[in-house]
Parts: sequence; C-alpha cells; structure tokens
Amino acid sequence: MAALPPLNALRAFEASARHLNFRLAAEELGVTQGAVAQQVRGLEERLAVTLFDRLPRGLSLTEAGRRFHTPLRRAFRLIEDAVEELSEDRQITISVTPSFASKWLVPRLQDFTRNYPDISVQVDARERLADFQGDGVDIAVRQGRAPFGSGMVAEPLFSTTFVPVCSPEMAAGISKPADLTQHTLLNDTHGLWPLFLQRAGIIGKPKTMSFSQTSLAIDAAVSGQGVALANEPLVSAQVASGQLVRPIPDEMVEDLGFYIVTPKQPRQPALVAVMKDWLLSQS
Repeated sequence: MAALPPLNALRAFEASARHLNFRLAAEELGVTQGAVAQQVRGLEERLAVTLFDRLPRGLSLTEAGRRFHTPLRRAFRLIEDAVEELSEDRQITISVTPSFASKWLVPRLQDFTRNYPDISVQVDARERLADFQGDGVDIAVRQGRAPFGSGMVAEPLFSTTFVPVCSPEMAAGISKPADLTQHTLLNDTHGLWPLFLQRAGIIGKPKTMSFSQTSLAIDAAVSGQGVALANEPLVSAQVASGQLVRPIPDEMVEDLGFYIVTPKQPRQPALVAVMKDWLLSQS
C-alpha cells in the first residue's frame, strides 16, 4: 500500500478546491496563503499530476483535480462527523456508594448538568470498590482512610463528623446525651453508636436497629423510628429543610473522611478534572 501524502497537504488541497482560491483556503485553515500554495505544489509533485490550473483571478480544477477532490471531500466529512459524534458523547462515570448517591450527590447533580450540559454523567451506585479498569469507572468517591491503592490518587472531599439526628417530634424529648438511651438508636454499617455513647460517658444497652446502608438509617430517622448517627454532610439538606433535627449539639469526629479517588493515569483526564473540581466546589 502506497504511503499517504501528508494530512496538511490534503487539507490544503481540499480547502483550495472548495474555494478555488488559495487566500480563502488559508483563512479557513489559519495559515498563510504562501503555505497553502506550497502544500498544494508539494502534493502535485508527490502525485505527479497537476491538480489546479492557475488562472489570473483564481484557480480551476483540472480533470485529475476534480476526480481527486470528490472522494477526498467525502473522507474529510466522515472524519468531521466522527469528531462531532465523539464530542457530543462526552460521558463520565462516577462510582459512589448508594447512600452517598441518594443523600449527597443526586440532589446536587442538577448544578453539574446546568454548568456542563455537554457532559453526560453515569452514576454507578454500588458498595463494591471500583477498579478503574474493566468497570468503566472514571472517578469515585469513597469513605475511608487513605491511601486506597498504589495506583490511585485520593483527594479529601470533606472530613467526617457524625451527628445524632431524629425527627422534630422525637427531638422534643431529648435534651442531653443520656436521653438517647430512651429511644431506638439506628445503626448503619459503621456501627458507631457504642463508641459515641462511651465517649459521652453513657452506660447501658439501649435498643438498636441496624441497617446495611446509611441512607436507610437516615430514612428511618426521618420517619420517626429512632435516632441515627449520621455523617453530617449526608444529612445537611434534611436538617436545613427541617425534616431532621440535631437534638443535642454533641458530635463525634472520626478519620473516616470522604475522598475523591482517581487513577494516576485516568482514561479521560479532562473530564475527570472537571468532575473533581465540581465535587470540591460542592463541599
């Protein structure tokens, strides 16, 4: 198979053939008129054919030039369509836990789509950790202790403060930490209620109810089933709306922060940077 001529030479010829003018072709390509003319001359020498008749007031395609331009224009249109289709399909996949998705990410996603309407977001809300290889994940948010792996970069999103929350009706009967033992304590997978009570100096074994996901414990608290010990960022919206109340100001800070996790060499570095900056702007 014969080696193809340089792409710049083909572009110079194709634009010149459409405009029948080196100057207009140069303006379209953002180069000088002399550069276009030189590229076309080089192409003619390489192909050993004359593609244009140089006229006093412009150009005219030779028969060879016409035969060459038709399929070449078609080829450039295919390339343009492919680039446009790829540009329109800018998609990023973010991996988060179901609780983080429902209580923090999803309520804020409208801001992202409003600011970046050309980027499609796919939320992978599962408990399993992303491997960024065969799962198609570009960026993840995970709660835990860094580092998350030698090939990963972890950037803090926000630290974790756990706070007791309950319905406004239940909060009316709670004024001090000891009052918590009179109500059902809603545990999630972190199981931090015993540690919270120990640090508060409370002795006893209160009634508890356990859930496999933090969001379920929060929903149970909203419906008045007990008091949840929840990540403050995950309940901030419901506290602000009055669905939940912090009955006492006590809180517990643990080193189970939320981190933005990405591979050191992401597949889509530009999109990952956009999503990372947006996540940080929301914290």
